Amino acid sequence: VRLVESGGGLVQTGGSHRLSCTASGSINHMGWYRQAPGKQREWVATMRYNGRTEYADSVKDRFSISRTYDRNTVYLQMISLKPEDTAVYYCFWDDPPSYWGQGTQVTVTS
Repeated sequence: VRLVESGGGLVQTGGSHRLSCTASGSINHMGWYRQAPGKQREWVATMRYNGRTEYADSVKDRFSISRTYDRNTVYLQMISLKPEDTAVYYCFWDDPPSYWGQGTQVTVTS
């Protein structure tokens, strides 16, 4: 399975941004982790195979995960961004993750 991410960039505090991840191969649970400098990778959100969504407490009510009809692409819509959201965001496939995307940098400026 190959995961291709896009959408990273620079955004101001309080702003919005969207990441996308497209998977080759079969349909599975997909979602996002992130890793800030000097910190461990942390789970952010999951889109289950059946459409159920799950979020870390730190992003609940600010981030939203969705997917395309064919279920091969997931999006992470982020609003009310904070400097502490700055991280490399990694898309994953399967739970626990079997495959990872290459990572995309999101930097939130204060």
